[in-house]
Amino acid sequence: MTSSLRLLVVGLICFALGAVAQRYYDTRQSAGGSLPVLSDNQAPGPSAPIHFEQEPLWAYGFERPPQPGEKASPQNPPTRDLRPNEDANEQTRLRRLDGSQATYSLVDVRDGQNVIDWFPGDHPPMPDVIAHGPARLGKTRRGCGSCHLPNGKGRPENAPPAGLPVSYFLRQIQDFRSGVRRSADPRKPNTNTMIDLARAMTDAEMRAAAEYFGALSYSPWIRVAETELVPKTRIVGNLYLPTEQEKTEPIAGRIIEVPEDVEQAESYRNPHSGFVAFVPVGSVEKGRDLVTTGGMKIVDDQIVQGKTTACGTCHGLELTGVADVPPIAGRSPSYIARQMWDMQQGTRNGASAQLMKLVVARLTPDDILAIASYVASRPPTRAVDPLKRVTAVAPFGVTRSLGFLVEARSLDR
Repeated sequence: MTSSLRLLVVGLICFALGAVAQRYYDTRQSAGGSLPVLSDNQAPGPSAPIHFEQEPLWAYGFERPPQPGEKASPQNPPTRDLRPNEDANEQTRLRRLDGSQATYSLVDVRDGQNVIDWFPGDHPPMPDVIAHGPARLGKTRRGCGSCHLPNGKGRPENAPPAGLPVSYFLRQIQDFRSGVRRSADPRKPNTNTMIDLARAMTDAEMRAAAEYFGALSYSPWIRVAETELVPKTRIVGNLYLPTEQEKTEPIAGRIIEVPEDVEQAESYRNPHSGFVAFVPVGSVEKGRDLVTTGGMKIVDDQIVQGKTTACGTCHGLELTGVADVPPIAGRSPSYIARQMWDMQQGTRNGASAQLMKLVVARLTPDDILAIASYVASRPPTRAVDPLKRVTAVAPFGVTRSLGFLVEARSLDR
């Protein structure tokens, strides 16, 4: 079978899957809209047992599975209080970063109610909810930009919302509010904080945050490096921080995602200082097979179905998103792995997660690691936008799949 014919076969399969996915989503949308918001004393309904023995602990920033009944303590609200174990003058001394006209102290950096902005020219003006948080939380409010950064690129322990489709972003906030999206690992504290923030946001604040992050571009932020050894690390707030530069510790089937510069990332929250993801040797190539074909093989001119669906079916061949399906290329592998495992365990259970649950159902921990490695290694910007060629003539339910076919044909040239 020629390369062109193989691409055509894969494209036809993806066309069918895309049509099914769109019909499923349209049916869910017409059936009932968003779910009701749970009150503070309500909990989500019962779910299947979570298989913690399969947990990618590295993705959640833990070294062991949770004990029965173990859960996260609430995160302390932002504060400007001086830390008693640090020098007061050092905490209040104004700092500068290269290329920035702003000056902030460490107290300012830690004040999540008033998000610092080293490079305001990088993005549109921050809405109040991004800079200060949901108004109804009062003194305990926390700006979205304090965790996700004003540029929306986020960090390995949270999410990178920059460039997400507005409709997708709104669905995720609604899923947090209604209780159908939570962390499979109950010890992860910032997920609970996100749920509290989502419940406190007004519809107007949700829309402002969605439109702000949706307007941002996501440029390269993660450097993926295959290796057999990594630096020794410690875990602080579910984030790996290197304690030495030399690589002496076996990577041992993990992804270790650390700041390129610990001081810039941790002390100053510098949005120009990114991260390096150390991944096992060979994981990017294994991930390429799973991501691009779902593990499908052609044996004696016969298609042998793989264990999953090619990610390009919905996310686009370049993984930069299609319509309201989010971009995933170049995003944090820790975040990508957490989302796959949360969906697999049934704790990310919103309407748009249902098809993904089928996609991830048969993935092993090694598969999840490989997929996350490859996805993180891909350039986050789209080389071409083939959907523009078909949007004018194709209904939305067909556009998603036609886009994949056009992209596949362009690669064949």
